[in-house]
Order: sequence, then structure tokens, then C-alpha cells
Amino acid sequence: MKKMIPAAIAVVLIIFLGLGMMVMKVFEKYSYSEETMNLTEYYEITQEDRVPVILQDEQIEITAKLKEGTYYLDFDSVQELLNDRFFEDPNEGWLLYTTPNSIIRSQIGSNSYLEGTQETKEAYRISFYEGDTLYVALDYIKKYTNFSYETFTDPHRMQLRTQWGEAQIATVKKNTQVRYQGGVKSPILRQVEKGEQVTVLEEMENWTKVKTQDAMIGYIPNKHLKDVTTVTETPVTEYEEPEYTSQVREHKINLGWHQVMVEGANATLAEVVANTKDLNVISPTWFSLSDNQGGIRSIAGKSYVEQAHSMGLEVWALIDNFDENVSTYEVLSYTGRRETLIKNIMDQVLQYGIDGVNVDFEELSYETGEPFIQFIRELSVACRANGIVLSVDNYVPRESTAHYHRKEQGVVADYVIIMGYDEHWGGGGVAGSVASIGFVEDGIVQTLEEVPSHKVINALPFYTRVWKTQDNQVTSEAVGMEVADNFIANNNVPVRWDEAACQNYGEAQLGNTLYQVWLEDAQSIETKLTIMQKYDLGGVAAWKLGFEKPEIWDLISAYVNLQ
Repeated sequence: MKKMIPAAIAVVLIIFLGLGMMVMKVFEKYSYSEETMNLTEYYEITQEDRVPVILQDEQIEITAKLKEGTYYLDFDSVQELLNDRFFEDPNEGWLLYTTPNSIIRSQIGSNSYLEGTQETKEAYRISFYEGDTLYVALDYIKKYTNFSYETFTDPHRMQLRTQWGEAQIATVKKNTQVRYQGGVKSPILRQVEKGEQVTVLEEMENWTKVKTQDAMIGYIPNKHLKDVTTVTETPVTEYEEPEYTSQVREHKINLGWHQVMVEGANATLAEVVANTKDLNVISPTWFSLSDNQGGIRSIAGKSYVEQAHSMGLEVWALIDNFDENVSTYEVLSYTGRRETLIKNIMDQVLQYGIDGVNVDFEELSYETGEPFIQFIRELSVACRANGIVLSVDNYVPRESTAHYHRKEQGVVADYVIIMGYDEHWGGGGVAGSVASIGFVEDGIVQTLEEVPSHKVINALPFYTRVWKTQDNQVTSEAVGMEVADNFIANNNVPVRWDEAACQNYGEAQLGNTLYQVWLEDAQSIETKLTIMQKYDLGGVAAWKLGFEKPEIWDLISAYVNLQ
């Protein structure tokens, strides 16, 4: 018996030891860790002057820069997050902002800006370059943009808000911790005290994802929160958005482009409008970029304008960029050159009593997109000041032309014109319709996603392409409606209605050449006008006067007069 006592004691000790270890493991498993998170790692701070940004309720990859006590964002982020109306001119060192009535300039690296001749100085540098990257002060951006930002230290971080809606707010029941993740072993971000309020981001089974008032996002046990309520956030409205007044007409626009290649062709005005009905705008192709400094070539004529006015026509003179020796990018990317170009245009407009400017800049490279829309903004200021209509010609929207900034055109310009043709063009190498109904409607629908309908004009083609396929080579010639009809008649080409294109289609094998024609005629034009009426557009345009048959004008007249 005495020999068994030590053994029993050992067994009991082992049991107690095992139970103790089990208790310790359970305690260790369910007890709250006291480990704290390294906040520099949490916010992914890699450089001392980089400030992490929490946009709304999420940390984003973009960071701010803290320099000389002022917070800055890089220019690309300014455009992406806050306001894409700022413009950077690295050539002449300007940061520009355009309002409906003025162009505000700040020399990059300075602490002042000019509005007209009025100079205003700030206590901070408005912008500066670091390498090739432009940084802009958030306090300057706030002069023209509604957003809020709040900064915190240890470490530096920023809460940025650009949207406001409803939020869920909860009150902390007792002193506790916000943890990196939802779990008792997750590191602590910071202590929170009883009575603090947090924003509820996501509620789970045992933990709630929250954001503290100093922009830390982490997790708190559900049992430590109470009084979850929904509140309506108060938006920032410190900046009053200006009104972009427009020269939009109360009637539908009925515009015809008059191709004028030489000054003597101005004498053909009466001839090209002789068969028109209810035409109210004539757009002669008078102006072209002539050099890389902002010069223009003009064949405008005073008598032409006077004659057009006597016919009840407004004159919207067209300016193009078709001179292959001129770089549109070189002209538009320099502030001084844009200024020269706009002055040259407006000098002509005012000298000849012209009513509007029609900008037809085509085949713009991607890099020209920002300078182009800045040119339109600045030209709109001059046009608005002088009561001149500004219209801009655009391709049917495609991803490849998104850099034309149609949405911004729809704000600052008076009319956005869709060139609803060239679905298949001469250099495309594929025979097809110039403007099938699906192509036309798609162009209208996509444009209306960005531009108000009363500002949208859809342009019709008065031309047809006669396609020739010979030895696997595809070529075409653009011809007027009468010439196309003569081709059909003279070659006995059978014609049938193509339901998909909503056009009359003809083809014929003549010798070793296949000819194909998708006709623009009364039937195709009427179908397009019906679609345009469906979307209640601001009007119709046509390229070009002289290519149509007289009966087309009965259809267009009915369209512009339909209430």
C-alpha cells in the first residue's frame, strides 16, 4: 500500500499538470492579445513625406505629399479624384483652371495666381515639380472643388471625402481596442474609450469592421458596440459650381456644311442653298490651322455673311486641322499658342460678323486629348463673352476617341455634333455602308450618355461610296446622290433593300471588278431622321451641301418642324 501512494500522487500531479496546461491553452486561445500593430506598416508608409489617404472608407494606393506644412496631391490624382478641369502646361510652366468666364493661371512653383490681371498670393506654394511629377496643393484645389480632407499624426494620414450619403454610426460600450483583423489574437491598432463613436463598415457574426474618427479602419467585438444608428452625412458645399450659360437655340438646328476650298467659291452660296428647305445655319469651311504657333488660314468673306443673313441663315464658320504640315498637338499644348489661335479665330469672327465657330479637329492623337479639351474650354470663354455659338464635331463614339472628352464638351460648348458617317471609309480597306442605321443609332445613344440631348446634333451623309474590289484590292469613291443613281442606272445594277443597314444596296460584277453601293437616298435619310426624332436631338447637320437630291429637304424640313 505504501508503495502505491507515491505512484498515485504522481498520477494526480500529472492530471493536475495536464489540466493546468489545458486551462492555459484555453486561456491563451480565448484571451485578448496585447500585441500592438506597427502603424507605419499598417498604413504602408514607405517615405517620410508620403501621407496615406483614406478615401471615403477605404485606404487607396494614392498617397498625398506633405511639404513645408502643406498637403499636396500629384496632378494625375487631382484629375482622377477631385477635379479634371485643372490643366498642366509643362511647356510654359502654367497650372490653369478655366471657369465659364475666365482662365485662372498660376506659374508652377509660385505661391500666386492670376485671374485676369488680378493677382492673389497664398501662404503656400500652389504647385511644384518633383522630377517630372506635378504636385498641387489641396487648399488651392478646394477653391474650385467641393471636397473635405482632415489630417492626423502619429503617423501622418489623411481622411479624404468626395461623396456624402448615409452612414451607420455606433457608440463604444466600454474601453476596448480596435484590432487589425477580427480576432482576439489580431494586433491592436489603437485603444478606444467608452462613449467614442465609430462608423460601422461591415457587421459580421462576432466582430464589426469600423472606422474611427481619426481614420483607422479595423475591428471591434460586436458586444462592445451599442446604439447603431443611420445618419445623413452633410456634404461640403463651400464652392458654388458656376453656371455654364449656352447659346442653345429654342428651335432645332438645321445646318449644312458648305465646302469652300478657295475664296472664289464663296460666290456659290446662293447655288448650294437653292434647293434647301428650312436651313437655318450655314457652315463654310473657312479656317484652317496654318502653322504650329497658332496661326490660321482664312478665306472668310464679308459679303458671304451679309448674303447668308439676308437669307435668314446663321453663319458658323468651320476651322479644321487638315494641314499635314501642322501638328495639332504642338499648337494646343502651349498656352501661348492656344491664346494666339483663339485670338486669331475671334478676330475673324468679329471682323466679319460671324455667328458661330464650328471646330472640326480630326484624327487627334491620345496625347492631344487634354490640350484639345482645354482649347475648347478657353475658346468657350471667348465665345460666351461675345455671344458666339460654339459647336464641336465628333466621331461616332468609340473607345479609341474617348480622349475627345465629349462629356466636358457637352458642358462648355453649345452643341456637340456627331459625324454620323464614315462607318466604312475610303482608307479602311473594307467595303460597307457609310452610315448603317445601327451605326447611327449607336452613335446617338452613346453620345447621349454624356451630353444633354438638346445640345446634340446628328450629321447625315449626303454622299455614297461606290466600292470597287479588284485583285483583292478595295477602293472607293465618295459621290453625291445623283451620281450614285446614275451609276446604278447606267450599269443596270440591281438594287434591293438591306433591312440590317436600312439602305438600298446594289452590286454588280463588271468584268473583273466587283462594284458595291450602299445608297444614301430618301429612304435611308428618312429612317435616320426617324431615329433622331426618337431621341429628341437638338438638330440635324449634313455633309455636304450640293451632294443631295432636292426631295431630301422635304424630309429634313418635316423633321425640324415636327413638334
